[in-house]
Amino acid sequence: MPALPIIIPLLVAALLAALGQWLPRRIMDILALLTSAAVTAICIYLAVISQHGLIVYWFGNWHPMHGFPLGICFAIDPIGAGLAALVGLLVTAAFTFSWAYFESIKSFYHAMMLVFMAAMCGLCLTGDLFNLFVWFELMTAAAVGLCGYKSEESWPLLGALNFAVTNTIAAFISLSGIAILYAYTGSLNMAEVGHTLANHPLDPTFTSLAMLLLCTGFLVKAAAFPFHFWLADAHAVAPTPVCILLSGVMVELGIYAIARLIWDVFSPVLWQQLPAIGDLLVIVGCLTCLVGGIYCYCQRHFKRMLAFSTVSHVGIMFIGLGLLGPKAFAGLTMYVLGHGMVKGALFICAGIFLHRFQSVDEHDLRGRGKSVWPMAILMIIAVWGLAGLPPNGTFMGQSLIDQAAVLANKKWVDWFIIFAEAITAAAVLRLSIRVFLGWGAGLEATAHLAPHIPMGPETKGERARIPMWMWAPAAVLLAVGITIPFWLNPTTSSVYFQSGSAYQAKVLTGSASWPIVSKQFQSHLHWHQLVVAGGALVLALAALLPRKSAMPFRVALAGAIRRTIRPLRQLQSGRIGDYVTWLVCGLAAYSGLLLLMERYL
Repeated sequence: MPALPIIIPLLVAALLAALGQWLPRRIMDILALLTSAAVTAICIYLAVISQHGLIVYWFGNWHPMHGFPLGICFAIDPIGAGLAALVGLLVTAAFTFSWAYFESIKSFYHAMMLVFMAAMCGLCLTGDLFNLFVWFELMTAAAVGLCGYKSEESWPLLGALNFAVTNTIAAFISLSGIAILYAYTGSLNMAEVGHTLANHPLDPTFTSLAMLLLCTGFLVKAAAFPFHFWLADAHAVAPTPVCILLSGVMVELGIYAIARLIWDVFSPVLWQQLPAIGDLLVIVGCLTCLVGGIYCYCQRHFKRMLAFSTVSHVGIMFIGLGLLGPKAFAGLTMYVLGHGMVKGALFICAGIFLHRFQSVDEHDLRGRGKSVWPMAILMIIAVWGLAGLPPNGTFMGQSLIDQAAVLANKKWVDWFIIFAEAITAAAVLRLSIRVFLGWGAGLEATAHLAPHIPMGPETKGERARIPMWMWAPAAVLLAVGITIPFWLNPTTSSVYFQSGSAYQAKVLTGSASWPIVSKQFQSHLHWHQLVVAGGALVLALAALLPRKSAMPFRVALAGAIRRTIRPLRQLQSGRIGDYVTWLVCGLAAYSGLLLLMERYL
């Protein structure tokens, strides 16, 4: 059972690639849908039964001998299996939405999507460092191929090339960190590496270096500042079903991988440096919140807007990770799940706009949404989730992160979370009001800062109506996101996830003593939500109301954004060399900052 989420999609992908030219299109659609639904069900089952203890699966029955691992294992806990289930659910939604997509490439779309799903599930479940790299690279290869499927056009080719180069460099940086650990420990199993480092510590400087190299690759995948530049370029040109996965779950897997490395490999040996590592992750999160939020508000291209919204929300997730405690990690888990549902639904809405109106440009769409007014309901519910308002999973997640920040004496991070939620919700709310109500006839003062990016059609056939198989996946995702807090509380799972010594004992010896969890974490309504809701409404209306109304605020807002976004836009140049330069600069800056924090704090 643990190997099936990877074996099934890879086998079906191979079958479709080999026989796709002879199979009818609907047969391929049905096979792909059934495969993704089966993977989702299996991963949900694994998440449920792993609550009773970590599931360790050794391929080929190569179990450890005398406590030393010889083979490759999957180490499945509820959080990893839950993320794999999120992968399967979003792939199922993408396949349902893409019922009329990709006529020209036929089975290759289905095959690559299934390979993409298998790679993401493998990353969620693996307990081996080198296989973490392998799944990372397979995930990148499949995503790049899907991103640039219209390789005859310049924009998709450029976006896919930026994606491929930056993420491949990041992968090999991570491989360097793996090489350091393998040279010292003689093992690639996460539990064995952590056990060896804890009992025979490597020099702290080399250990920190290995951790930074390993984590840098996943910082790039997670689109943290200043490693985020590839994300918007890829989202703007990638097909809508692919964007559902890129933004809904792939970037979150970068954060999950960093969390696995910290708690299962490095926490036993770097426990003295752990506060400094947490503070560094909080700094990364705060910077990412700011930069992503500002970029998001200044976009007119809906898909780029959602991409930068993801960057800003990734900052919230890094804040939750950097607070280190089980309550913060429980909040991070809930936020990831809630965000995946909301962002998947929003990209489906973007795909519907592109299908119906041949554009996702905010100003091109002004007033045209009146003919599809039921879509407004989906958009408003999604904005509600972006703002982290109850009862969404994002609300429970950010509420727990807020409480953890108070316990850690870092209440100030709440303002960065408020900023990220308010400004990203404001951008999408502004677009929704303009599209469905036709407000904002005059372009706001910041409109010229966002370029007009033409988009070609992704679908064929009748455009006068929206088929049910297009809007139904968005409705289902939003319904799941709203109900998550009522049936899921990841308290126990979070405590177990952060028990590195128990994880090592379970993998290496087959038995472990898990900590006792005495209470469930509860979220509660807070002034935070009122500030976010009010701020989002004010920021959205400020760009839409007539110029004569609210003039002082409009002038001040436009001036502040103009002064901020101009230098930031120069960084988002679209040139690969610039992005690689910032990748190296970010690695150097965070390395130096961590060194100073470890030494003097």
